[in-house]
Amino acid sequence: MTSADDTAGVRRVGVMGGTFDPIHHGHLVAAATAAAECALDEVVFVPAGRPWQKAGGGVSPAEDRYVMTVLATAAHPRFTVSRVDIDRPGETYAVDTLRDLRDRYGPETELFFITGADTLANVTTWRAVDEVFAAATFVTVNRPGHSGRDVSLPPHARVEWLEMPAMDISSTDCRQRVASGRPIWFLTPEAVVRYVDSRGLYRTARALQGRYWCSRPGR
Repeated sequence: MTSADDTAGVRRVGVMGGTFDPIHHGHLVAAATAAAECALDEVVFVPAGRPWQKAGGGVSPAEDRYVMTVLATAAHPRFTVSRVDIDRPGETYAVDTLRDLRDRYGPETELFFITGADTLANVTTWRAVDEVFAAATFVTVNRPGHSGRDVSLPPHARVEWLEMPAMDISSTDCRQRVASGRPIWFLTPEAVVRYVDSRGLYRTARALQGRYWCSRPGR
């Protein structure tokens, strides 16, 4: 954990990437925990444009996921949302996200890449992973059933480990609940619940497919 006194004069920005299909309270609690424990000035949520892990499809339109993310984060004074991954053509990779945000915030800003322990276990498969670790400190938030500390990482990797309240919520479950006619109230903010309903999202058989996971931050 880092105190505010240790970071005086240095802008610290958390980066929370994900498909957010839909965004839910697990994402928000993870971001709020990181903001408090790491003395972050801002947490920028970055909805993926075309997630490379889901190249086969099955992801809601980027604009819907962007709007849901804006609605979910609007009440928090340190949360913002970026379109860099949505507006960039091609598949979404974390290294491109960090390059674009570095250009936006400038070289003097410290970037903190917020991710779950389960995602960190697969980080070595990412494109240009050495550059990713050089660009940001990883803030790894433990999820239920994933300690993550036994993951083999490059020696130059900077990782801070945080504990958050156990909230076993997933975007997959939210989609499945909507598709089967069950409520998602209190799993995601009210504004997102109403948006999902108004747009008719997740009401097809495709939403019941469990072959993709759309909630893990950091990719």
